[in-house]
Amino acid sequence: MRKLFAVCVLPAAIMLAGCQQDDAKLESNVDKMSYGIGLSMGRSVKNQPIEVNADAIIVGLQDALAEKDQRIDEETIRTAFAAVRDEAMAKQAKESEENVQKGKDFLAENAKKEGVVTTASGLQYQILTEGNGATPKADDTVTVNYHGTLTDNTVFDSSVDRGEPATFRVNQVIPGWTEALQLMKVGEKVRLYIPSELAYGERSPSPKIPGNSVLIFEVELLSIAKG
Repeated sequence: MRKLFAVCVLPAAIMLAGCQQDDAKLESNVDKMSYGIGLSMGRSVKNQPIEVNADAIIVGLQDALAEKDQRIDEETIRTAFAAVRDEAMAKQAKESEENVQKGKDFLAENAKKEGVVTTASGLQYQILTEGNGATPKADDTVTVNYHGTLTDNTVFDSSVDRGEPATFRVNQVIPGWTEALQLMKVGEKVRLYIPSELAYGERSPSPKIPGNSVLIFEVELLSIAKG
């Protein structure tokens, strides 16, 4: 976590400092390369769960570039990093714990909706468009279009938005997907409601997905390549 904060704060500083340079010229190759670095860093930090003071970041960046004496000693900075880290971890742990009950409540209500089927594992699905093709097996490779949201409709991933279908082996994704795909036929489109234990549980792979989140996907099975 400490490394995460250390890595993310500098890109944030560069990004925020750049926000005040709207008239910066992007003409030479160095300009364009520098802009590309800023874009890359900005994108990497954008969704990190970090609270920062933009003014303080810019002051620190300017002092470093001007080789001025630092205004806060290293021990104080390390203590601040640790305090922010601990606060962030405590907040995430609390949210994760609350999401367990929220997820159970959501799925219990959702199971009552017309057309929603609940499997023995707890996976819920609803057929949106019937398919008439083959059904994949666990070792097959599939190509799908999907759109993933949280229960509050926040989008966290979408091949539809990217305009590029995804291809992967059925048994190399989260358990909820592996189960659901083997219930689908080519041409079928379904809406999946995946309990956290069939998704990522407490350990989310992305700051866009809080721990213990129920995930909702609209999935269209486009094709199958046999394993």
